[in-house]
Amino acid sequence: MIKTDRVVSTTCPYCGVGCNLQLHVKDDYIFKVTSPFDSVVNQGNLCVKGRFGYDYIYHPKRVTTPLIRKTLQKAGERTQAFDRDEWRDVTWDEALDMIADRMVEIYQRDGSKAMSVYCCAKATNEENYLMQKMYRTLFRTNNVDHCTRLCHAGSVVALQQALGSSAMSNTSSEVIHNDVFMVVGSNTSDNHPIIALQMKAAIKKYGAKMIVIDPRRIEMVDFAEMWLPLKPGTNVPLLSAMAHVIVKEELGDLEFVKNRTEGYDDYVESLEKFTPEYAEEISGVPADDIRKAARLYAKAENAAIYWGMGISQLSHGTASALALIHLAFLTGHIGREGTGLNPLRGQNNVQGASDMGAMPFHYPGYMLVTDEKNAQKWETAWNIEPGGLNRELGLTTTEILSHAHPGGIRSLFIMGENPMMSEPNLNETRKHMQQLEFIVSQDLFINESAAFADVFLPAAPFAEKDGTFTNTDRRVQRVRQAHAPRGDSRADWEIISDLAQRIESRLGRATAKWDYSNPEEIYAEMASVVPDFAGITYERIKDVGLQYPVWDKDHPGTPFLFAESFPRGRGKFTLLDYIPSVEPVDDEYPFILTTGRLLEHWHGGTMTRHSKLNELYPEARVDIHPADAEIHGISNGMAVRLSSRRGEIVLRATVTEKTTVGLVFLPWHFHEAAANLLTIDALDPQAKIPEFKVCAVQVFPARDEDLPNPDIVVERGRY
Repeated sequence: MIKTDRVVSTTCPYCGVGCNLQLHVKDDYIFKVTSPFDSVVNQGNLCVKGRFGYDYIYHPKRVTTPLIRKTLQKAGERTQAFDRDEWRDVTWDEALDMIADRMVEIYQRDGSKAMSVYCCAKATNEENYLMQKMYRTLFRTNNVDHCTRLCHAGSVVALQQALGSSAMSNTSSEVIHNDVFMVVGSNTSDNHPIIALQMKAAIKKYGAKMIVIDPRRIEMVDFAEMWLPLKPGTNVPLLSAMAHVIVKEELGDLEFVKNRTEGYDDYVESLEKFTPEYAEEISGVPADDIRKAARLYAKAENAAIYWGMGISQLSHGTASALALIHLAFLTGHIGREGTGLNPLRGQNNVQGASDMGAMPFHYPGYMLVTDEKNAQKWETAWNIEPGGLNRELGLTTTEILSHAHPGGIRSLFIMGENPMMSEPNLNETRKHMQQLEFIVSQDLFINESAAFADVFLPAAPFAEKDGTFTNTDRRVQRVRQAHAPRGDSRADWEIISDLAQRIESRLGRATAKWDYSNPEEIYAEMASVVPDFAGITYERIKDVGLQYPVWDKDHPGTPFLFAESFPRGRGKFTLLDYIPSVEPVDDEYPFILTTGRLLEHWHGGTMTRHSKLNELYPEARVDIHPADAEIHGISNGMAVRLSSRRGEIVLRATVTEKTTVGLVFLPWHFHEAAANLLTIDALDPQAKIPEFKVCAVQVFPARDEDLPNPDIVVERGRY
C-alpha cells in the first residue's frame, strides 16, 4: 500500500456538477482520487472521469516549456505544426516579450477591432476575469468569448431575456423534492453522471416521476414515466403544444401569471396554432402523449425542468429555451425549492467564466458593455480614463474566426480552447485560422488549434494551481494546488499577469492592477464590484462552497432564486413561431446527424485522450438504428463513410436502438473522425450558437483499410 504524503481537497475539472475531490499525493504524484461522503455536491460519488481521469497531467506529450515556431507563419500560409521538431524551446521572457511586441504592433496598426481572445471554461474564475480584463483595458476590445457560445448560449440569452438572469435557478440535488421533473435534450447519465444518480434516487426512493424529451433512447428513458422521442430541431412546436394544453385545460397558475409575468394575453393568442395534433405532425410525438406530459407537469405540486444542449445547440436555440421557460411561468413552477429552470452546464467552469465576463456582451456580473453606467463602473475599478472602455458589442467565438481577414481580426489568443475541434464546419474553420496574422496558444498539449500557433505557453492544470470554479448550481468552490507545476509550466493567472505588465509598459499606460501575489487578491477585486459575489471570500468557502448571490459577509448563499421577483421585474412571455432547422434531409442526404458527448471522454479530447480513459473508448463510432442499418447493408462494427455537404469521415458503426429511425449519433471527441467536419455553421440569430444538433448526412458501407490509422497520429506527436 502506498503511503500518502498529503491529501488535497479540490474540485473536479470535468463537467459542471463540480464534484469535491480528494487528491492523494505521494512524491509530487497523484496516485488516487477519492471524495468525501459528506460532500454537499456529490456525497462521495464520482464518475469515471472524476475518479480516474487525472493522469493526463503526467502524459509524456504534455508541453512544459514555452515554445516558438521555428518557421514563423504568414497570414494565408499558416500550417499546423504537431511535431516538437517544428518548435524551439525558449525562456518565458523570450516568449512573453515576443507576444507583447507582436500584439502591441498589431493593435497600434489596426486598432481594437483586430484583437480577440478565447477565454476558457476549464480555467479558474480568477484566470478568466484577468484575461477579459487584459483585453478590455489594454486593447480596448470586447472581442472576448469562450465555449459557452458553443454550448448554452441559447439558454443564456433566453434566460436573460425572460428573467434577467442566466444561471440555473435551483440546486440540482433539489430533484429529490420534485414530484415531477422533465429532462429535455440532456443525456444526463453520460454528461452529468452524479446529477443522474440524484435523479434516479428521486424516482426510486421518493416517488418522483420523470418525463424525458429526447430524440435518442438515452439511459434515463429506462427510469422515465414518459419518453417523448421528438425529431431533432422540433422543440418549439412540442413545448408550445404542451403550453397550449395547459392553457386550454386551465391547468396553469393564473395568480402567478398575473402577479409575476407580462405579455401573457398576446402569448396565449399566439399559441392557437400549436395544437398537439400540429406538434405531432412536425415532431413525430403522438398528440395524446403531449397532452399527458403537459398534465403531468402542470398538476405537480413541485415540478422542475433540467435541460442540456439538445435545447440550445440549434439555429433556434434561444426560442427552444424560451418555450421551456414559458412552461414554468404558466404553472408557477419557479421561485420555490424543488422547482425551477435548470440548464445543466457542460464544463467545470463554464458558469464561472460567464460570470467573470468572458463574453462579448457583458462585463463581470452580466453588466452590459453598451450601458454607460456599467462602463463607468469598470473604468473606475480598473483605473481607466473616462470613456476609455469600448461601448460596442464584441464578436462571438464563431464571429471572431469568420472575421479573420485583413481589416478584421488579425490576432487571436487561445487560452485552453480548441476551436479546430469545437467549431462547426471545420474545413471553413481551418481556412479562417490560416488567415490570422498572429496566434498564441496557452494550453497543456499541442492540440489541433495549438498546432496553428506562433507561440505556445505551457499552462498548469487544475491540480497544479489555486483558485475557484463555479458549478452548474452557482456554487463557488475552491481549487487547490496538489503539487508544483511540471517543468516550466505556470498557472494561467500568473502568465496573464506577467504578459499584461509587458503590454502595458509597451503601450505607455499605467492603469489597472496586474501585480497580484495570489488568486485570492484577484477574486476579491472582482467581488468588490459585482454585488452577487460581495460576500464570498476564500475563508468562507475553505470547506464548503457558497451559491451566489451572496450579498455580504453574513449572507448564507442562495440555493434557489426568484422567490419574490425576477431580476428584470416581471417574467416576460415571448411570442414564438416554428422555424425548421436550416438543413432538412433529402434523397441525397437522408439521415439527421446529431452530435454529443460520451461518459468516458471530454470536450475536444485534449485531456481524456491523453489519459487511460482513452482505453475505455478508443475510437469514434457512429450510432445507427437497426432498421436503417439493414436497409443500407451495415452491420455492427462495420466501417462506414459518413458524409455531409461539408465533409466526410470514415469510422465504425454501432448498430443500436439507442438512436431512432432516420437519426445517427456521433460523439465529437475524436480528431481522426471529427464530427464537426460534417456539422453546419448555421447560427441562432440571437445567441450566435451553431446548429450542432441537426444536419443532413448520408451513410455508406466502407472498407476497413479506409479507416484512419491511430498509430500514424501517434508518430506525428499529436497524442
